[in-house]
Amino acid sequence: MTTLLGAELTDRPVLVVGGGPVAARRAEALVDDGARVHVVAPHVCEHLADLVVAGRARWSDREVVESDLDDVWLVHTATGERATDAAVVAWATARRVFCVDAGGQRRAAAGTARTPATTRAGDVLVGVVSTAGADPRRSVRVRDRLAAHLRAGDVDLRRRRPAADRGRVVLVGGGPGDVGLLTVAGRRALAEADVVVADRLGPSDVLDELPADVEVVDVGKSPGHHPVPQDEINRILVEHAQRGRVVVRLKGGDPFVYGRGGEEVLACRSAGVPVTVVPGVSSAFAAAAAAGIPLTHRGLVGAVHVMNGTDGWSSAALTGLRERSCTVVVLMGVGALPALVRGALSGGVDPDVPVAVVERATLPDQRVTHAALHEVAAVASARGVRAPAVLVLGDVARPGLLDVPQDERVHAPGPGAATMGA
Repeated sequence: MTTLLGAELTDRPVLVVGGGPVAARRAEALVDDGARVHVVAPHVCEHLADLVVAGRARWSDREVVESDLDDVWLVHTATGERATDAAVVAWATARRVFCVDAGGQRRAAAGTARTPATTRAGDVLVGVVSTAGADPRRSVRVRDRLAAHLRAGDVDLRRRRPAADRGRVVLVGGGPGDVGLLTVAGRRALAEADVVVADRLGPSDVLDELPADVEVVDVGKSPGHHPVPQDEINRILVEHAQRGRVVVRLKGGDPFVYGRGGEEVLACRSAGVPVTVVPGVSSAFAAAAAAGIPLTHRGLVGAVHVMNGTDGWSSAALTGLRERSCTVVVLMGVGALPALVRGALSGGVDPDVPVAVVERATLPDQRVTHAALHEVAAVASARGVRAPAVLVLGDVARPGLLDVPQDERVHAPGPGAATMGA
């Protein structure tokens, strides 16, 4: 019976016999795991030569001899010559050293160990082997299906033995709201989370998919109401990580686009807490796309300026609108819309510049309001426009820009797809 064994080979000598592509793949995997690899073969392929030149492996350009197995922890033989591979297996067996025989693709392997088809999710390594004789293709097929589940975040990957020195924080950009726009890496991070510190915006539905014992801390903010200040959020992240937990900070959009992600990274680093960032789909770009608005369009505009509406106009944004040389996207601008309109008009922007206001972008109740600059504040007020919403200003926001005749549409829109010119 075959048993899967996680072998620790870091800084331990491993012998690879053979110089072809199979040996090269095995050698590279071993080097990546930290093993001290010695390759023995009269000739090596280019891939193996690159490993040697880079100083990642040692090469003896000759035939293998029994003494090459002295003091090694593991042997891989992949010469493709039946007699040589059999001799290596016999030497290894006599010395009680495990040996993987990868030298013959069309014959039963005779070694005492097998290399599983592997896939990794964070610090979890999953391997697949056949117990009824070597069958690499079947193992790979099974591995690939398992990998798809791991990538999708369908498996609970939390550690059951937390350690104070292994806590960490992952800032995850959750996208504009639709769970389908949360990245694969973001879902995988959530599958490892012991604690999720969540914003009001972003894919809140994904929280319902978490195991019941994952702790969810709500630190959501709304316009004019910040019940959990940023300093307290920083403290929560650091404290949970220092208790050995994997903490996911789930944010709307992208952590580094008006998400205060930089402040949270600095807070973690100053406390000695490991922190990584998973980028997200920013609403600055997704909202326009969901509304059928191209932020750049050949022959019309080729630049985009993103700004925070609460900070008011920058000279670059006003210049771009006056010259019709860029599209301006305004985040957090609904409350400041009347002041933004007054500032743009007094700054010399054409009153007829098209504006689109995209509410709750990508969600089932998404709504788009179109108006000219000089009237958009009044129109938005009459329609009861509310945050969260994204403003898009410029010629690309003109209604019907991408309208095409029905018989020219190649694909019918699926659920949640934008209607052009809505």
